[in-house]
Amino acid sequence: MTNAATTATFEAAATVDTYLEMWNETDVTRRAGLIAEAWAPEGKYCDPLLQASGHEELSAIAAVTQQQFPNHCFVRTTGIDAHHEFVRFGWQLVGPDGALVVTGVDVGIVNAAGKLTRIVGFFGEPPAK
Repeated sequence: MTNAATTATFEAAATVDTYLEMWNETDVTRRAGLIAEAWAPEGKYCDPLLQASGHEELSAIAAVTQQQFPNHCFVRTTGIDAHHEFVRFGWQLVGPDGALVVTGVDVGIVNAAGKLTRIVGFFGEPPAK
């Protein structure tokens, strides 16, 4: 018997990891390919500082982030929690010297084709009660 949550997590891993590669890819053409692989055309992204809708805007916010943090890298720091069409995972932005810049958690929605339709990003740990 297959565990649906485990299957969803396994299938979401490739999409999530490709999504994170998007942030790290400096070549515009290769980044566009990663975006097309991970995102639905109508995909939307939102975090406390940035918003994007569609592939072109997603590429633009990745480019802006790379300009602000040259040679930095986004890395997934947790497993992927997945159920139904939802995914959740932790990440961090690391400098070229290994210094931690910021951590966060992203929550996303994946369509039936396995592509992201929405990511909402949060920086840091959840607030204390």
